[in-house]
Amino acid sequence: MEPEKLGISGAIARVFVRSEITALLLIAALMSGIFAVLVTPREEEPQINVTFANVFIPFPGASAREVESLISTPAEQVLSEISGIKHVYSVSSPGLSTLTVQFKVGEDRTDVIVRLYDKIFSNIDWLPANLGAGQPIIKPRSIDDIPIVTATLWSKDENQSSGELLKVAHTVEAELKRIAGTRQVRTIGGSNQIVNVQIDPQRLAGHGLALADLRLALQAANASNDNTSVIENNTQIAVRAGTFLVNPDEVGALVVGVNNNKPVFLSDVATVSYGPATPENYVTFVPGKSAKSKGISKDLAGQRFPAVTLEIAKQPGTNAVDIANTLINRIEGLKGVYIPENINVTTTRNYGATADSKAKKLITKLLFATGSVVLLVILTMGWRPAIVVGIAVIATLAATLLASLAYGFTINRVSLFALIFSIGILVDDAIVVVENIHRHMEMNNKKPLWQLIPKAVDEVGGPTILATFTVIAALLPMAFVTGLMGPYMSPIPINASMGMLISLAIAFIITPWLALKLIRPTGHGAEDESTNSKSYRFFNKIVGPFLSGSKGRVSRYSLVLGLIVLVGLSVSLTVVQAVVLKMLPFDNKSEFQVVVDMPEGTSVERTARILTKVGEVLDEVPEISDYQMYAGTASPVGFNGLVRQYYLRQAANYGDIQVNLVDHTERERKSHDIALAVREAIGKKITDKAANIKVVEVPPGPPVFSPLVAEVYGLDYEGQIANAKIIRKVFEGTKDIIDVDDTVDAKTPHLVVSVDRQRASSLGIAQSAVAQAIATALGGEDVNYLHRTGAKYPVPIRLQLPTSEKGDIDRVLALKLRARNGTLVALSQLVKVERHARDTSIYHKDMLPVVYVLGDMAGKLDSPLYGMAEIYAELAKTKDTTGNLFTQYFISQPENPVGFSIKWDGEWTITYETFRDMGIAYGIGIIMIYFLVVGQFRSYLVPLIIMAPIPLTVIGVMPGHAMLGAKFTATSMIGMIALAGIIVRNSILLVDFINQQIAEGRPIH
Repeated sequence: MEPEKLGISGAIARVFVRSEITALLLIAALMSGIFAVLVTPREEEPQINVTFANVFIPFPGASAREVESLISTPAEQVLSEISGIKHVYSVSSPGLSTLTVQFKVGEDRTDVIVRLYDKIFSNIDWLPANLGAGQPIIKPRSIDDIPIVTATLWSKDENQSSGELLKVAHTVEAELKRIAGTRQVRTIGGSNQIVNVQIDPQRLAGHGLALADLRLALQAANASNDNTSVIENNTQIAVRAGTFLVNPDEVGALVVGVNNNKPVFLSDVATVSYGPATPENYVTFVPGKSAKSKGISKDLAGQRFPAVTLEIAKQPGTNAVDIANTLINRIEGLKGVYIPENINVTTTRNYGATADSKAKKLITKLLFATGSVVLLVILTMGWRPAIVVGIAVIATLAATLLASLAYGFTINRVSLFALIFSIGILVDDAIVVVENIHRHMEMNNKKPLWQLIPKAVDEVGGPTILATFTVIAALLPMAFVTGLMGPYMSPIPINASMGMLISLAIAFIITPWLALKLIRPTGHGAEDESTNSKSYRFFNKIVGPFLSGSKGRVSRYSLVLGLIVLVGLSVSLTVVQAVVLKMLPFDNKSEFQVVVDMPEGTSVERTARILTKVGEVLDEVPEISDYQMYAGTASPVGFNGLVRQYYLRQAANYGDIQVNLVDHTERERKSHDIALAVREAIGKKITDKAANIKVVEVPPGPPVFSPLVAEVYGLDYEGQIANAKIIRKVFEGTKDIIDVDDTVDAKTPHLVVSVDRQRASSLGIAQSAVAQAIATALGGEDVNYLHRTGAKYPVPIRLQLPTSEKGDIDRVLALKLRARNGTLVALSQLVKVERHARDTSIYHKDMLPVVYVLGDMAGKLDSPLYGMAEIYAELAKTKDTTGNLFTQYFISQPENPVGFSIKWDGEWTITYETFRDMGIAYGIGIIMIYFLVVGQFRSYLVPLIIMAPIPLTVIGVMPGHAMLGAKFTATSMIGMIALAGIIVRNSILLVDFINQQIAEGRPIH
């Protein structure tokens, strides 16, 4: 007998339902998942190809205005020509231009850096040779620069200084760099060892010497040449002329001049010592109340210990978990070898452990979700069909993990969320096929099951294929979301779409085979098809009143009207703020930062004292395991710090505290609640108005410069500053707005030393010699280096005044220079000192001068969008310094900023871009679904009926958010988009069966 003609789905099922290869395919799918879990790199966050670079151009002695006009503005014009650029920023400070080039997300790092170097050095003629500007220094940055492990070295031994800790850390660096997969290994904190040559001006003058004599002597005494040789007994022997300085004693014994026919040694005119340099930063380790979780005695809680921190980044595409474990084990192995017994090492960051924890937690949720689906099938169809569905789902997830690995995704919280999110979609194919096989068995249990299965699969195959592609059509456009959020969320639509295709294949290939092996007829016959079945009576009772007679028409109109009202009420929940809109919900992290900004010119010691006061607040927080205070240097950056460029905070007036919490399983409060409490306590504790203190949490998604950013534009920078002050007052006067700041430098004193050029010239002393002498005396000059065997870093020989004399400009000016005739002339006879206010740094964004006003929002709503709306409303009726109302922009900068205007940025921009792109994706998805359904049903009306329930999703979504107190975020939007596909899928199957029943002659009602 000729086999029954079947469609593609039935034909596939017929081939594989009794094939021996089907079992092998199932095993291969399951093994591929195990392989993928073992091999795929694990990370906490998805890989985001975002590259930017800092370009530093020194211009010693130039004012901020001069740096802006001669360096920054021409550089911006050149850099803006590079393809792939998103933004060009610049900061023009006295003596330095700092430019930041931000490339578009997805641009290849190597390509853009090559383009950047090529553009800068092919246009280097904008910096004339004798202008006085230095060579541009380019520092590329990317997400791969973020350290995954930090280890802090500290000691209870009072004799262990930060300098000693630094020497140990430098030894450990080389050992850690040998580990495969590591990228950058460096140490933060501590003072490098130097040969400190502290000049005594009186002794120097007494021996008839000038500062330049010491410099020349030190430079000349450390020269060597080995490019010569002699011939001796027909053998060529290399000759090295001169030896290097190898220890401090040799430096002190150098002859630097002759006085009264006697040699003058360096030690006669200066104090020569070997040891750590004068501290420019302080790193302190402090155990918290929960220090026991790190293996630290609780008796040490609150005590301060000098420290240094090792930070280690990893190579892109490598497994964070494996590398972090290897690093920590290697450090443990170095204890007692390179790390003395009296030095403690505490792991203060382990993104490998957090990535592994997230992965395991999400895999557990994945299994739980799968178990829930199986349990539901058991309740509705019995345990045998449930086993079939369960195996099909596990095989689908396993194969999807392999596909995700092949695509280049890592195992991270977003990619695993995608799988959890898609389980409800993936299971549908298997359930539909199994349910229809089960139905055919009950309708015709006399026919062999292997003959029934292909027909049963074929019956639902067409609508299942269509339904699968409608879900893909709803999800896949989300993969094209732009900006930082695009690659952050791309694993969701791509993994879910790949999973849908794999699920469809398994439903047609493996599920029929499993059904043949496991499902048995129950012997109930065709009872479920009759009008006496429970399911028929249940649905008839619900649907019947809408289908019969004139009453049915009234009921239908009433239903439509009621649904419209419910949709309107659901949407209005966002208007009345019963449902709060936010980019992403807060995550329960195990760390946060406290960032401290002091006025320009603040000493590092004063900054450290403020950090200590903040630390007193942290000492009382029970959930803190430890924290590290960094004064005068930046702490190890995370993704948030990378985007905000916290790594540039290398000055005495900057400080921050890295706070580590115990694991979330060991505390009741979430990290956000702890951060809010700490912020409030700091506000009460710190009374120094000069200190600007911000509590910075790890953002749940892509970071921004600040949650609230108002960019102030205009053609008069002083006017922009004045208007920024007005805007700042509005920020500070708005309820729940916190951490308010701006980019206007505080007015600090600045000494200008002017040289009497005529007098200096008459004496044969160049202005450059005067400038160099003052710079050497105050800042120190590394005139040469010791050559020490085995040293990883060179040891400089630093010429400078004693620290005690640097605070008095008159003592500095007592230094003498040698005139043309050989006499010594004091600097005070050649210069005039004037006191001025230091220039304010000038900021540019995309070639326009800008002043930033920054803020954040806390309180009940906890969403910066609402704070921005309140500030916007207040500024709309606020006049600027010219008496005009502020013009406010949301999408782009003002094209012609003649007057003063505001452009809103921060979380608003990324929220707008994300929801705009997701809205477009939603619309494209619906259009694609319509096209697919029209092609299947050959009707323009039926697809509209099928898609009519899509708007009804808000009836469940919005009230659900309101009842649970959840915010409507980007992930909520993803869920709504997926719901559109799921609803259409169910409608397609329902309409297809209705059409089949009508074709068999059954009435529609």
